Amino acid sequence: MSTTSSEIVKFSVEVITLPVRDIDRALRFYVDQVGFALDVDYAPNDSFRVVQLTPPGSGCSIQIGTGPSDALSGSLPNIYLVVTDLEAARRRLLERGVEVSAIRHKFPIDAWSGGFAAGLDPARRDYASFADFSDPDGNRWVLQERGYRNS
Repeated sequence: MSTTSSEIVKFSVEVITLPVRDIDRALRFYVDQVGFALDVDYAPNDSFRVVQLTPPGSGCSIQIGTGPSDALSGSLPNIYLVVTDLEAARRRLLERGVEVSAIRHKFPIDAWSGGFAAGLDPARRDYASFADFSDPDGNRWVLQERGYRNS
C-alpha cells in the first residue's frame, strides 16, 4: 500500500565512512594538518576501532576505522568541502603542510561544458571555483567556494 503525503521528510547526511589503510596516519593528517575535530576514538577490543572526525563548521563527520568493510583504501575520488573563502582555505591548508592544487574555475562559466581556467572565478560566483587535495591514502577532497559575498 502506498500513500501520498505532503509531509516534508528531511534527510541529513551525518557521517561518511572513509576507507584508509592506517588509522593513526589518517588521524594525524586530518587533525594535525587539515584541522578536523576529533569526536570519537573508540576501540573496545584489538580487532575493532572507529574514529570519528568533523570538519570545522560541518554538520557531517567522517569515520575511519578497522573492522568489516568492502571499501578499498583511497577509493573515494571526490568528497566536497564547501568553503566561503577558497583562497583563505587553501592558504590555511598549505600552511599546515597539505599539498593543495592550484585554484581553478569553470570556463566558460555561462555555458560550462566541463572546462576550467586558472584562478578564481572573476565574479566569485557560487559553485564556480575549486581546488583539491588528497589524504595519504588517495581519497580526494574538492574544495568548492560558495557564499563568498555573504562571509
